[in-house]
Amino acid sequence: MAEAGQDAYGEDILGEGYGVRTLPLRPDVEGEVVATLVRRRAPGGSRRAVLYVHGFVDYFFQTNLADAWLAAGYDFYALDLRKYGRSLREHQTPNYTESLEDYDEELDAAAKLIREDEDHDVLVVMGHSTGGLITSLWAHRRRGQGVVDALALNSPWFDLNASLFQRTLGTAAVLRIGIVRPRRVVGKLGSAYGHFLHRETGGDWDYDLAWKPHGGYPVVAGWLAAVRRGHAELNRGLAIDCPVLVACSDATSNPVKEPGRISSTDVVLDVGHIAARAPRLGRLVTLVRIRGGIHDLALSPEPARSEFFAELERWREAYVPKGRTEP
Repeated sequence: MAEAGQDAYGEDILGEGYGVRTLPLRPDVEGEVVATLVRRRAPGGSRRAVLYVHGFVDYFFQTNLADAWLAAGYDFYALDLRKYGRSLREHQTPNYTESLEDYDEELDAAAKLIREDEDHDVLVVMGHSTGGLITSLWAHRRRGQGVVDALALNSPWFDLNASLFQRTLGTAAVLRIGIVRPRRVVGKLGSAYGHFLHRETGGDWDYDLAWKPHGGYPVVAGWLAAVRRGHAELNRGLAIDCPVLVACSDATSNPVKEPGRISSTDVVLDVGHIAARAPRLGRLVTLVRIRGGIHDLALSPEPARSEFFAELERWREAYVPKGRTEP
């Protein structure tokens, strides 16, 4: 196994076994921009790798997901996108972009490093929520180039979880505002999901609330306009040329109206939208509905979490190329 770039990795905040390196990117109007690549190697090394991309108001901390891929014989990589998590700098607006295509730069850089510099010949890309939308559009743009061998989506964000009025006329207004006042606040996230997840408020998971605050960050017009343009492109149909897994919960609920269902449903997205739009990704799409799953299926209470990992393994064995097996 090639060790190119080994010295570029330092120790990550997740501790032993996790390395981290900074990916310098082109500066924008706010100044310096970077992304961050986290890595954990499978015992003995592997030429198969997975690259995980987080959602909105998120970053990589799901070590149980890494463990599942390592157990399957994959090197695990996770990308904290620009202005998220490990990549967020003091001079930046958290999570902000005005075009989802901006993320192509760090996705391309990460894929090149994994494939060429670190000698992997199979690359699975995995996206959660907004990361599922971003990676779907990127995989579509990179079709025919042999970059992505398979795409796994965990509750991908394919449409607004909102009324028809908000998804049509509301979107038209956001697109206009996004041009003239891109940083105008047009919405905010609820805090119930974050409180359910985090250990300090009774949940099972520990993560940095500075990078993943319960109430998120203000939703601004320029960012939401970028997402809605991405939704529209996907809705018209993509041509992803690798196998795709789309996994989501079997139910959606409103955490304000139905607080008792927050532990067994997706309270962030409408899973009906996910299921309806999944066939528009490409010609080979597998849809899996996880009974009792929450928005991040990897963080679901049992038995839904184990069911998600089992379905991921079933799909991986059926559709992901084996590649070379020698270290």
